[in-house]
Amino acid sequence: MGVNLKKVAKAAKEYRHILIVMRHAKAESLGKSSDRDRNLTDKGLKQAKTVAKGLAELKLVPDRIACSGAARALQTCERMLKTFGDHPTVDYRQSLYDNGVQAVFDEIAQTKGKHRVLMVLGHEPTVSISCQWLASADSDPSLLDLLNLGLSTAGVVIFGSDEPFERWQIRTGQLLAVLTPKDFD
Repeated sequence: MGVNLKKVAKAAKEYRHILIVMRHAKAESLGKSSDRDRNLTDKGLKQAKTVAKGLAELKLVPDRIACSGAARALQTCERMLKTFGDHPTVDYRQSLYDNGVQAVFDEIAQTKGKHRVLMVLGHEPTVSISCQWLASADSDPSLLDLLNLGLSTAGVVIFGSDEPFERWQIRTGQLLAVLTPKDFD
């Protein structure tokens, strides 16, 4: 697809607030354990590290991360924190596993104005549906089409807005990028 990451970083600098919505990295198939308890695979661990390094290079390290309480999301976040360091405040929320799109909007609304970069780390189809609702009407149609397909594991969507997070509603975010881990290689 050939995403120009320098353009994404430049576009992100133009906004006061950046939202990163991410799907957890690659997890084990559903087996004997419950869906909530599925762990990351080796590929998933690598994906999380790759995305974290890529976001750090773009200077998009989150100030706050709202992370689902499911094992695969927790492990994705923990792996990313090895790159991000102690900078992000992390809130683990079972609601991001259980409560769908409303939980994503609740996390955005609860984020204080002092935070510039927020990451919400969750699951499909919730993350892509939330992004479709968040995207401003003038967002790039080709990026919106990618959201219709759903996010790949460790997929990332980046939005920008000058509105503080507590004032975000539907159609608030300028859709800047839809990225996969391969885009960061």
